[in-house]
Amino acid sequence: LTIVLIGDGAPAGNYGYTNSGYSVYEEENERLTESLRTKVSAIKSLSIEIGTEVKNQNKMLSEMDNDFDSTGGLLGATMGRLRTLSRGSQTKLLCYMMLFALFVFFVIYWIIKLR
Repeated sequence: LTIVLIGDGAPAGNYGYTNSGYSVYEEENERLTESLRTKVSAIKSLSIEIGTEVKNQNKMLSEMDNDFDSTGGLLGATMGRLRTLSRGSQTKLLCYMMLFALFVFFVIYWIIKLR
């Protein structure tokens, strides 16, 4: 009666294991590891792209903030001039308002007539 051990006579490439269930599990683990490596690589490239986009958006927001600051200064100066104008004669202000309304009326009339 001869007793044969499972690992006896196996080729050196299988690390002493026969083609039992172990090599199937090892191949499955290798396949899953490669799949995971691919997904991690995709997530890494996506996160790098998101970081680049965030930097570009922050730069754009900073530029918009500067533009709004300059516009706020211009609006403040305009409001100061309007206050100065309103402190003057009411008749003069009413005359300016009427001339402006008449100008806007003619511009709208001209635009409608051209169509």
